[in-house]
Amino acid sequence: MEHQRSSEEQGTVPEPADGARPADGIRRKRLIIASNNAGKIREFKELLSPFGFEVISMRDAGFNEEIVEDGETFEENAHIKARAVWEATKTPTIADDSGLEIDFLDGAPGVYSARYAGEGASDKERCEKVLDEMHGVERELRDARFVCSIYFIYAEDDEYSVSGEVCGYIGEKPKGKNGFGYDPIFMLNDDDSMATIDDEEKNKISHRANAFGQLSRILEEKFS
Repeated sequence: MEHQRSSEEQGTVPEPADGARPADGIRRKRLIIASNNAGKIREFKELLSPFGFEVISMRDAGFNEEIVEDGETFEENAHIKARAVWEATKTPTIADDSGLEIDFLDGAPGVYSARYAGEGASDKERCEKVLDEMHGVERELRDARFVCSIYFIYAEDDEYSVSGEVCGYIGEKPKGKNGFGYDPIFMLNDDDSMATIDDEEKNKISHRANAFGQLSRILEEKFS
């Protein structure tokens, strides 16, 4: 679902402060991803590459403040993050909030996906917690989905929200070494988890890719 906060375009995209140009001579438009997660930054760089942005993390943008994500939905948390970075930098910002919803656990871990096993827990520890809670649960009750909400603030009063998901089920043990987060326990089918497919395939089917597919139409309209 695509939701446009405002259709009015305000101003222009700030250019890199250092004025650097890549080898092709094209000056890149700076865009901040409101995250420092290396895996997430890598995925967004690949997804945004056709649009000619200079994609940087919020740390690389000089933003080091802690953002309290106290929203009740993925969209609210994405908005909170995007707004915090935008207000501090006045630079186009994309934030996403994504997580795992498991039917048997009444939608948990949901918006608490990143801290489901406690603050500072590793991906492995988070996966182990979910597997412990799902131990002995029959296959037909293991349905789950990854959900992603992306919030894009281009300029003041010019912001957009989109969302996407991918459905699967929770496996009985981790499988695969690609991806991050809950990818190794999220089965797409009997053979493949989200962590067994390569980045190219993941960027076609993932919840983030599905949400970005909607955002890309906005970017194409603005920057084509």
